[in-house]
Amino acid sequence: MGYKSIVILFIVASLFSCKKEEEVLFFEDFSGNSLNTSTWNYELGDGCPNLCGWGNNERQVYTKENIEVKDGSLIITATKDSTSYFSGRITTKDKFEFQYGTIEARMKLPEGSGLWPAFWMLGSNIDEVGWPKSGEIDIMEYVGKKPHEIHTTLHTQDSYGQSKNTKISTIETIEEGFHTYAAKWTKESITFYIDKNEVYVFNPREKNENTWPFDQPFYILVNMAIGGNFGGPEVDDKIFPKKFEIDYIKVVKN
Repeated sequence: MGYKSIVILFIVASLFSCKKEEEVLFFEDFSGNSLNTSTWNYELGDGCPNLCGWGNNERQVYTKENIEVKDGSLIITATKDSTSYFSGRITTKDKFEFQYGTIEARMKLPEGSGLWPAFWMLGSNIDEVGWPKSGEIDIMEYVGKKPHEIHTTLHTQDSYGQSKNTKISTIETIEEGFHTYAAKWTKESITFYIDKNEVYVFNPREKNENTWPFDQPFYILVNMAIGGNFGGPEVDDKIFPKKFEIDYIKVVKN
């Protein structure tokens, strides 16, 4: 092999080895034995008096006791006593918010009619403009009454009450073990992935405050609702307790 050939091979090998490292904006691996409250907020109660049923006629009361950090995972457990349902919900509001990037989580879903686990984001201006003007990015919603289906949805003023910016992905094995759910958010579009496979792209031709409120920081939410307009109304009381497990959540710069 000649000198020039060796040099060319060296250059090619160097190019392949110099893959640019990800710039991580946020990483939560749920280490330790308690929720990191410098990053996360507990949202508690039934939403009353301002948003009873959390705006969806949901039946659960959110508590700290239904949230656990154990063995490197966040575990949200849905439970029931003789009269009430309980679950957990956390957010990064006012603690971590970002504009543009790729957000990904690795999760294991619970099964059972009436369960509604979700991984989603809301616009940081929601207190000023309200919902849906703030925008909502639903990266993963699973409704136990419809097994094997994952919903990815964008809520805007333009699509309020219609959920027309949505995709349902049917994956027969989605309840088996852990899977990854991600959204790549840029100035022009939001692309959703399940296990690295692209499932939906949202890219409205006309972008204004009604169709594209996604030009501002958003914060992260993880919860498991019970019943409600989307998850219910029927709930199988024989399934409880049920666990929604989250291995990690990360955000990287595009």
